[in-house]
Amino acid sequence: MNITPRRTVLVSGASIAGPALAYWLRRHGFAVTLVEKAAALRGGGYPIDIRGTAVEVVRRMGVLPQLRDAHVGVRRISFVDEQGEPVAALRPEAISGGEEGHDLEIPRGELAEILYGAIRDDVDVLFNDSIATLHDHGGGVEVTFRGGARRTFDLVIGADGIHSRTRSLAFGPEEGYHRYLDHCFAGFTMPNHLGLAHEGRTWNVPGRTAVLYAPRDDDRVHAFLSFLRPEPPFGAFRDPAAQRDLVAEVFSGYGWEVPRMVAAMHDSDDLFFDVVSQIHMPRWSTGRVALVGDAAYAPSFFSGQGSSLALVGAYVLAGELATHAHHGDAFEGYERTLRPFAEKNQALAGEGSAGISPRTAEDLARRDKALREPSAVLSSGGREAHSALALPGYDGHDAP
Repeated sequence: MNITPRRTVLVSGASIAGPALAYWLRRHGFAVTLVEKAAALRGGGYPIDIRGTAVEVVRRMGVLPQLRDAHVGVRRISFVDEQGEPVAALRPEAISGGEEGHDLEIPRGELAEILYGAIRDDVDVLFNDSIATLHDHGGGVEVTFRGGARRTFDLVIGADGIHSRTRSLAFGPEEGYHRYLDHCFAGFTMPNHLGLAHEGRTWNVPGRTAVLYAPRDDDRVHAFLSFLRPEPPFGAFRDPAAQRDLVAEVFSGYGWEVPRMVAAMHDSDDLFFDVVSQIHMPRWSTGRVALVGDAAYAPSFFSGQGSSLALVGAYVLAGELATHAHHGDAFEGYERTLRPFAEKNQALAGEGSAGISPRTAEDLARRDKALREPSAVLSSGGREAHSALALPGYDGHDAP
C-alpha cells in the first residue's frame, strides 16, 4: 500500500541512478519528473559492471533478460611488463571478485538505453535542461530550471554524478565531500591495432597504467591511461588541450602500445579526463533534498562498484520513501539500510588500486609475483562486499 500516493519528485540526472530511481518511484505511485542537462540520452561509453545485490535489483525491475543479451562476456585480462612481455592472464572475476555466470558487464550506453526504456512511457523527462536554483521552504522545494521554468516539488533527488550540481546547491561546494585517491585518468576510444576481442591488456610501470579493453570483436577499443599524481591538476579540469598535454608528458618515453595510445588520445573526439576520487558525506539528505548514486557515495572506478551502488541505492531510496509517510523518516531508513553496504564497497578501491595501478617498483614486483601464482586472485574481498546487502522487500511492490 502506498502511504502517500502521487507525491511529486524531481530527479536530476538520466545516467544510471536517475532512471533506476524514477522507475521504482513511479512503480510505488509517485509522480516523477526526470531532468537531464544533455540534449539526449548519452550513448557510448566503456563497459560497466552489475554485480552481487545489484543483479537482484535489475531482476526485480524485469530488465535482466535484456541485460543478459547485452552482456559482453570478456574472457581474460592480460598483464604485460614495461617492454610488453607477458606477465600473466586471469579471468576477469579473479580481478574484480565477481561471480562468473551471475554478474553482468554491459556497455554504459546500452545499460542507459535499457533503463530509460523501462520509464519512457511513465515519467516526464526533460532533456537539455537542469536545475539552476533550489529553495526548500518546508512545504516543498521550489526549483528554477536553467530553461527558465519554475516548479515546486515535494522532493528533489540528485542523481547527477560525482560532480553533482544538486549536491552543490543543497549541501555546499564539492571540496567538502571529495576524497582524491592520488590518481588521474584519461579514457577514449582508438583503432584496435592489436586485434583484441573479448579481452583486455594492462601495462604497468610504477605509478602509471595503460589499458586496452576490447569487450567485443570490433575495430575500436577502449583505451585508458591513468597515473599517480599527489595533487589534482586543477588547471586542466576545464581545458581539454591541457589534459592532453599533461597525459602526453606523463607517458612520454615509454614503450609497448603507449606511444600509439598517446597519439590516438590527441586525435580522439571522445576523451574523458578526471581524477580518481570518492564522495564521502556525513548525511545524504537535507530537508526535502537527497542524493543517490555517485552524487552521494561515489566509490571510484578502482572499486568497480559505481553502477551497482547506484542501482541498489535507487531501489532502497524509493522503497523507503514508499513505506514512510514522512520524507525525513524515509531518508533516515535509506541511510541506515544502505550506508554499511556503500562503505564496504568504497573500501574496495584501496584493494583495486593496488592491483590495477601499483605505486612503487616494490608494489609492482609484489603484484606480478602474485599474478603468477596458479590460483591468483587480486580482489579477495570483492564478492563479499558486492553481496553484503540482503535486498529488502517493500510491501510487495518490487517483485515482478
